[in-house]
Amino acid sequence: MNKRILGKDLEVSDIGLGCMGMSHGYGSAADKHEMTEFLAKAVDMGVSLFDTAEVYGDYKDPHSNEKLVGQALKAYRDKIKIVTKFGIKFDTSKPIPYPLVSDSRPETIRKSVEGSLKRLQTDHIDLYFQHRVDPKVPIEEVAGVMGDLIQEGKITHWGISEATEDVIRRAHKVCPLTAIENRYSMMARWHEELFPTLEELNIGFVAFSPLANGLLTDKYNKNSKFEKDTDYRNSMPQFTKENIDKNQELLNLIRKLATEKDATPAQISLAWMISKKPWIVPIPGTRKLSRLAENIGASNIALSTKEIESIDKILDEIPMSEVFGGSKLSK
Repeated sequence: MNKRILGKDLEVSDIGLGCMGMSHGYGSAADKHEMTEFLAKAVDMGVSLFDTAEVYGDYKDPHSNEKLVGQALKAYRDKIKIVTKFGIKFDTSKPIPYPLVSDSRPETIRKSVEGSLKRLQTDHIDLYFQHRVDPKVPIEEVAGVMGDLIQEGKITHWGISEATEDVIRRAHKVCPLTAIENRYSMMARWHEELFPTLEELNIGFVAFSPLANGLLTDKYNKNSKFEKDTDYRNSMPQFTKENIDKNQELLNLIRKLATEKDATPAQISLAWMISKKPWIVPIPGTRKLSRLAENIGASNIALSTKEIESIDKILDEIPMSEVFGGSKLSK
């Protein structure tokens, strides 16, 4: 697979793998043995960026995803880059999608990094994201702790998820950011306003939910069912019957492009993204080897600047529904 650079020097595959759905948010947790084999095959197929977090798990074990990733990938540690995150926990007393409770106090970060290192069975984290900005802790204080952790060798790069331009600039002054991790897809383009800042500061963009939680694969319809209580898609606006209809013009566009490029809708959605900027890395999640191969195939689909501009113009004009914007922070 092709490679690209995040920030100054973090080389990764141009399409990564989001591991959350193996343990959290998309139905009951997958079989650990099957996912261990799946992750090993992902490495063999060229994936080198694997994204997890300390809170990706279930009620039995809130840290199960880090444990899975650590165990499955320890034999390939020198070939891969591991991304994990700190700074939130889920308020499970509320309905799903569970609200988030932020906590980025220095002492909490210290506890989190030690826990993640142990669960991931590694001596360093390649890219450590603040999962959400904590309004109670100045970002400069968080950045200072990140600088200390880099000096100590416990992490090598850091970033912020769902940050504003102001927060990015303030953090970067204290300890340079390697990347941000934000929601980004054909249905969720509001973070494009950050692109000039990211280019100016040489900060990469790791894009989560690049397929709008699966809708842009064109594999779902009004009759699609999701596991009750454990699958966030039950409460995502883009999957309601009314909005499936509303999004048909978008899906028709992607189908047309897919036919023209001898590709699939998912591949077009990913190729659109990685063709835009050389520092954008999507991390679609899947549990299926066939879907992984399909996603990786987007790396070989080229869209010209003119084609991207034409697609963006259409996206600006066609109707589409709201899209899930992420779990909210509790006040």
